[in-house]
Amino acid sequence: MSRPAKFSLAAAFACAGRGLWLMTKGRNGRLQIGMAMIAIATGVTLRIDRGEWLAIVLSIAMVLALETVNTGLERAVDLVSPGYDDLARDAKDLAAGAVLIASVASVVVGLIVFLPKIARFL
Repeated sequence: MSRPAKFSLAAAFACAGRGLWLMTKGRNGRLQIGMAMIAIATGVTLRIDRGEWLAIVLSIAMVLALETVNTGLERAVDLVSPGYDDLARDAKDLAAGAVLIASVASVVVGLIVFLPKIARFL
C-alpha cells in the first residue's frame, strides 16, 4: 500500500500515533511504559518539584523515543535482511544499546531525584 506524495498534517499525526501504538505492542515498549508509569506515580507521591519533573519527563521521553526508533530499525532490518546476517545483527544491537544507555541514565536520574526524598521517610 502506497501513500500519496503529500498528505495532510492530520494524516502525519495519525501515522506518528500508529508508530507509537506499534512500539507499545512489543515487550520492551510495554516494559518502558510501565517503568514510566511507576516513575510518574512516584513523582506524584513524593511531590517532586518542577525541576525534578523536568528531569523525569525528559528521561521518560528519551527512553520512549529511542525505544520507538529501535523498534522501527528492527522492523526495517528484518524487511531487508530476513535471514541471519552479522551486519543486520550489529544494526539491531547498536540500536538496542542506545536504548540501554538512555535507560541506565534514566535510572540514575530517578535515583538522584527520588532517593533523597525516600531517605527522609526512613
